[in-house]
Amino acid sequence: MTPEQLALRDAVRGLLDKHSDVRAAIETPRGYDEDLWGRLCGIGVLPIPERYGGSGAGLPETHVALGELGRTLTPAPLLSSTLAARALLATGDEDACGRLLPRIADGVVAALVWPWDNRETTVDGTARYVLDGDLAEILLLADGVSLYEIDLGEPGVTREHTPAMDPTRRLATVHLAGATATRLGPWSPEVRDIALAALSAEQVGAAARALELTVEHTKTRVQFGRPIGSFQALKHRMADLHVLVETARSAALAATGEVAAAVAKVYCSEAFFQVAAEMVQLHGGIAITWEHDAHLYLKRAHGSAQLFGSPRDHLRRLSP
Repeated sequence: MTPEQLALRDAVRGLLDKHSDVRAAIETPRGYDEDLWGRLCGIGVLPIPERYGGSGAGLPETHVALGELGRTLTPAPLLSSTLAARALLATGDEDACGRLLPRIADGVVAALVWPWDNRETTVDGTARYVLDGDLAEILLLADGVSLYEIDLGEPGVTREHTPAMDPTRRLATVHLAGATATRLGPWSPEVRDIALAALSAEQVGAAARALELTVEHTKTRVQFGRPIGSFQALKHRMADLHVLVETARSAALAATGEVAAAVAKVYCSEAFFQVAAEMVQLHGGIAITWEHDAHLYLKRAHGSAQLFGSPRDHLRRLSP
């Protein structure tokens, strides 16, 4: 990373160390700490150009922040707002960007309903598993051809929180009944690649922290008169996990373009799940208790693997 990106990483990590409380956040009605989200936006983690009120951060800087949020499993609408912002920028609609992007840069939550099969002006149907869809003040919809803005003030738009296995990820069901969709411009397929790359960065951050916590535990957990981390079999297992995390990091950093982004999604999903599963195993019985965070990492690994398409979906899509 560049010196600027390292400074951003340190700033985000320091902020999260002081203010992030994942358990308190998921128990709030909104599912995240609004004050912390405002502080993150103040640091400038969203990829919004300066002419629209942003910090000028690019996707690499956003990925740094997502990696830090992944480390602590901090619930924050960075991923959903990033995708909405990039989809808006890709339309080339200056009026829409000038109207909506400054609000997103100020911390207004934006959500993207994608993919959507209905291509009529009046929208009817239901979208499930929409990131932060019930909390968003800006709701965009993509049908694979165009990007639309949904008027949230219409009675035909209803949204509800969808409880999921992973309590640290806010998902929603969006019901549209005769809602009017305003076309903003063309949909860019690159947004899918941006989504996969961004998610991969978050997965790597979470996997790295899960391994760190596991190594720390094996240094202090004593069995047969010695720390369990001194046993050769466990050393080998943790060494293998280290290799998994670092190769996943390389895949995430190289996730530019359709193929590389899909490869990162597949590899990082599988690596994170394996690290989280080993975390549970190596922590023993404590790992399945609510008081310990191991089960939260395992749930995040399972849920993120299915987000934006499962690894099997992407392997099938890229197969000749």
